[in-house]
Amino acid sequence: MASEPRDFPVVLRNGEDGWLVAECPVLDGCISQGRTREEALANIREAIELCLETGDQPAEEVRVTVAA
Repeated sequence: MASEPRDFPVVLRNGEDGWLVAECPVLDGCISQGRTREEALANIREAIELCLETGDQPAEEVRVTVAA
């Protein structure tokens, strides 16, 4: 039985190299980046899912909320 998706806050900022840096402040070390907003959000969603995986448990569905 699939669980309800969980919401995770994400902070976007401009990196020094011109890429967008995406960070989930509630998961230590959960950071990604992308050339565009859409790519950064897709990459951080995948990073969050990987941070949440445990052993043989499947990754849960994740929704991200961009902090203003």
